[in-house]
Amino acid sequence: MLEELQRRNYSEATTRYYIRKVEAFARYFRRPPDRLGPQHIREYQAHLFTKKKLSPGSVTTYLCALRFFYIQTLKKPWSVADTPYPKKAHRLPTILSQEEVAQLIDAASTPFHRTLLMTLYATGVRNAELTRLKTSDVDSRRMVLHIQGGKGRQDRDVMLSPILLDELRAHWRRLRRKSSVWLFPGNRWHTADHPIDTKTPRHACQQAARRAGINKKVYPHVLRHCFATHLLEAGADLHTIQMLLGHHDLKETAIYLHLSQRHLHATASPLDALVLKSSSPRER
Repeated sequence: MLEELQRRNYSEATTRYYIRKVEAFARYFRRPPDRLGPQHIREYQAHLFTKKKLSPGSVTTYLCALRFFYIQTLKKPWSVADTPYPKKAHRLPTILSQEEVAQLIDAASTPFHRTLLMTLYATGVRNAELTRLKTSDVDSRRMVLHIQGGKGRQDRDVMLSPILLDELRAHWRRLRRKSSVWLFPGNRWHTADHPIDTKTPRHACQQAARRAGINKKVYPHVLRHCFATHLLEAGADLHTIQMLLGHHDLKETAIYLHLSQRHLHATASPLDALVLKSSSPRER
């Protein structure tokens, strides 16, 4: 399975993730996975739902790993009818107003955290993409930020705000030791030869939200959603937002139509067209 995943250019993280899922499946039945069939997959799927209380999305990731293993590694057939994917609930993401985003950034616990929050909101990058940014990715001449090896191993460019550029320069001056590669070096003093991990931006969001008194659950992807929604409200078209986010399908981007106040308020409620009496029966 490892060789097949590597041959298809799956990322190292995805490769490890898939292998762990197949290993967990085999451990549950205490048998090699090549000796297990569809009935075992259905039983394991029920176990994940009832015993482990996993969400439909989490169960689907297990099925994706097992499907890859059976089809690509064992060269066995896979019937969706025998092992159907669970229906996933489609929930709208949390969105902060522009005022709340400003409060969040202003409430950052350290200058380093403030830079992380500003970068997330100004560019719409994913958390993992943020941590892997290199100093060479900042193109001040073209005023773009290069995102390399994003989701699906796709590269893209996003706009570089002049305000963000000033902040990144100030961030660079604050660093005790300048990294030759990473824009956001790791360790407590940000002097390491490796980048920060994905926990750092999450902590930055959580701490700033708590300090700002924002009761909504805030994590890095929320600022990505805010980036897209606020662009749409400002008049940007969906195709442009799709390219900036690195979405493969426009359907992924269309969710922001449900979140944009400009689009929600474009059509009046039918209640507004009714001619009603000025008071309720009880008041009269």
